[in-house]
Amino acid sequence: MIAAERGRRYATVDVFTDTPFGGNPLAVVIDAEGLDAATMQRIAAEFGYSETTFVLPPADAANTARVRIFTPKAELPFAGHPNVGTAYVLAAHGEVFGVEVGEQVVFEEGAGLVPVDLVWEEGMLVGARLTAPQLPQLAGEVPVEAVAACSGLPGSAIIVARHGPRVVSCGMPFVIAEVTDRHALAAASPQIAAFDQLTRFGSGALLLYTVLSDGSEADIEARMFAPLLGVVEDPATGSAAAALAGLRAVLAAEGDLESVIRIAQGAAVGRPSLLFAEADKRDGSVIAVRVGGYCVPVMAGELLDI
Repeated sequence: MIAAERGRRYATVDVFTDTPFGGNPLAVVIDAEGLDAATMQRIAAEFGYSETTFVLPPADAANTARVRIFTPKAELPFAGHPNVGTAYVLAAHGEVFGVEVGEQVVFEEGAGLVPVDLVWEEGMLVGARLTAPQLPQLAGEVPVEAVAACSGLPGSAIIVARHGPRVVSCGMPFVIAEVTDRHALAAASPQIAAFDQLTRFGSGALLLYTVLSDGSEADIEARMFAPLLGVVEDPATGSAAAALAGLRAVLAAEGDLESVIRIAQGAAVGRPSLLFAEADKRDGSVIAVRVGGYCVPVMAGELLDI
């Protein structure tokens, strides 16, 4: 028999989509006070989504909340769709810890402070846009052979004209590699046993992308694999989109830059997503990276006896 007393509230939302059951699903545990890390990890595994967030009181009252992010297997210092979706859920609720939610929320996370602006259209809350907690950090290059082994692609499908595969982070590190075309991207198949070798370079998460020029709604199509984190393939990866936008801005010609990249992801797993990634560059330096998109509420309920 289900207990009648009130449990911990949660809500789920599909992020980086305007269509229910598209995008990347997220569970947000709104009443997370008193939960320890082990329990949070078990709850995240129970939901089974790429990530689950837990909303806690902020250490600094000037911020909105402390947010902890868990995949089914590990806690993350920062992630994209969890920030966009959590901001959307809290704004939809109207208040958090007795404080009304305004036009922007600020989350305390392992990678730093994450400001998130709410996005409204015709007076309706439709999504959110985060500013990455860190500016792009480019680590060493990764051998093409390692990326090929992890993706199941031939080395010839990975191109290095713009950049070789390398680890890039705006708060969460990814190995980023460009492939020749959509056919190569579609042919990628994560070889889980090979991903251990990627960790030697600083990340076990792999983002593959290709630049589009066919007049579609997106500028780039991407796929992201992180099986060591319990995410074989992610439908939409905001932190990877931030890293990619940051990398492309760093590599761009000197001078000022304000670019918006439309990134399609998730079609390969039946959850089409569209992410909007932006990078600002002034006097040759990247000064900000942002990622945003639409959100759709899906479920709400309670965790009982936890």
